[in-house]
Amino acid sequence: MRASVDLHKRTGRIKVKILDGKVALVSGSGRGIGKAIALKLANAGAHVVVNDLDEDVARETAGEIESLGVRAVVCVGDVTQPDFGETFVKTAVDHFGTIDIIINNAGYAWDAVLQKTSDEQWMAMLDVHLSAPFRILRAAQPVIAAAAKAEIAEHGRAKRRTVINISSVAGLGGNAGQSGYAAGKAGVVGLTKTVMKEWGRYNVTVNAVAFGAIMTRMTAGEAGSSTISIKGQDIKAGVSDEILEAMEKGIPLGRAGTPEEAAGAVYLLCLPEADYITGEVIVAGGGWKL
Repeated sequence: MRASVDLHKRTGRIKVKILDGKVALVSGSGRGIGKAIALKLANAGAHVVVNDLDEDVARETAGEIESLGVRAVVCVGDVTQPDFGETFVKTAVDHFGTIDIIINNAGYAWDAVLQKTSDEQWMAMLDVHLSAPFRILRAAQPVIAAAAKAEIAEHGRAKRRTVINISSVAGLGGNAGQSGYAAGKAGVVGLTKTVMKEWGRYNVTVNAVAFGAIMTRMTAGEAGSSTISIKGQDIKAGVSDEILEAMEKGIPLGRAGTPEEAAGAVYLLCLPEADYITGEVIVAGGGWKL
């Protein structure tokens, strides 16, 4: 695998990027926060397996990644399908031979107050936010365990790998109108803390990042008229200017975050400086809590 390098023009020295040669799987990385995470990791030297429901946007993201001098491969598919985890992991192993970083990011909000939430809505939120990460991690376990055991046998210690599951402030404090979404995001925290205890022996750090208000197509669209299509279902997106203004007044930093800022929180947990941080939930919300 060819290492990606930057040439330092003034000294002529080769500068190796901090995630040089690492292999990252990022679900839901064709757009929004997932795309920002994929590009952030790629800028640091990581090769990326890009996933999205939409092949066109996935390939567009992969092209941007490859323009940075690293490799990308596309895995188009629905993370909620029972066999997706196996496919996602196999794509990484077939193309790169290993897995170093897993970012369980794919998700969306399908909101309604409790009494108006259908079984379909409830299960959709649990499937995408909790069952999908569970299946991806279950599929990755044999690959990570085998690699770690081989490294321990040869070197006495496995190299550090990392898992980051995306949660939300709604999963930590609840949010009116989001019973399914909040339940799924709360479940991610329990999954994170359990896998942390199971995979510590393989030198895998497992953390969660809970996002606050981040400006994506789910929040930035025109309320009442903006929708996103998920598996043929049109989901209302966007918030009114009045609601956004009120929300931002409750954020100590005074504004919603950007996808790039959200990606920065994920990136921090991938750095060597985070080698001894595991089982934690980092909130990237500008100080906003529900």
